Amino acid sequence: MGTLYEALMLILDVVWFVMIAHIIMSWLINFQVLNLRQPLIWQIWNGLNRLLEPIYAPVRRILPNTGGLDLAPLVVFIAIIILQRALANNAGWFYGF
Repeated sequence: MGTLYEALMLILDVVWFVMIAHIIMSWLINFQVLNLRQPLIWQIWNGLNRLLEPIYAPVRRILPNTGGLDLAPLVVFIAIIILQRALANNAGWFYGF
């Protein structure tokens, strides 16, 4: 069961870092530091969108429309933090204590 705990924590960490990369890249694109006409930038951006859209879409359906401000990443960040804390607080169950 310890392996399950470590795998869940690793998955949450990977999602966390992918979201950070997506957010930073969106800022760089919006401030015109990166250009989506470059093939490598477009491929990375498209890949990150395809990875994160299944996570963001259900959250966007629940949240009210805020215009140009997307709060889905913030809600998902909070959910990841809550899941990590819940797993860490119940780690004894995974290890049989």
